[in-house]
Amino acid sequence: MAKTFTRLGKQIAIAVKAGGPEPENNPALRSVIAVCKRENMPKDNIERAIKNALGKDQSDYKTMTYEGYGPHGVAIFVDTLTDNPTRTVADVRSVFNKFSGNMGTMGSLAFLFDHKCVFTFKKKDGMDMDDFILEMIDFGVDEDWEEDEEEGTVTIYGDPKSYSEIQKQLEGMGLEDVGGEFTYIPNDLKEVTPEQRETINKMIEKMEDFDDVQTVYTNMAPEA
Repeated sequence: MAKTFTRLGKQIAIAVKAGGPEPENNPALRSVIAVCKRENMPKDNIERAIKNALGKDQSDYKTMTYEGYGPHGVAIFVDTLTDNPTRTVADVRSVFNKFSGNMGTMGSLAFLFDHKCVFTFKKKDGMDMDDFILEMIDFGVDEDWEEDEEEGTVTIYGDPKSYSEIQKQLEGMGLEDVGGEFTYIPNDLKEVTPEQRETINKMIEKMEDFDDVQTVYTNMAPEA
């Protein structure tokens, strides 16, 4: 949980520096706050992260993505937010080396993943998802969507270039807790044995130990 809050705190810092500390005037900040709430990040933590982002000594974070092959030919994408790319690339490379993997150049594995923006929001009572998706396709939303009936939420995917337009449309519809992020979805899954999965999961855990690492994506096929 602490790792998640650290990751979200950095996202808040970037949103505040880009658009200011007032959520009502900053769509990116509104989106991150919605994700924070979904992850049960305390209100005090959110407010403190916003305040810290305004400090003169607050570091400027950069988004950096590293990619390569891990053990057993599994493709790995590592999303980071860092104030020191030299340190971060060294940390990421050390994990690839430890597990006999190979880091590639930026974009070398892009063909194995689809880069998407993803939005999750509270579903309105009586909402017809077929009609909704049909309307949103014009704004860059994919046909596929997911519903969490227990949480009462819907998750949709779309073209990353349409992020701002999709968010604007969702908020204009009066939908609540619209949280948006970016993700990589594998389009070519790699089958692995249970023993291989264990090794790859250990590599992912080691990578996630670094504070700069936001999310690790792989094309490893899910467990049956």
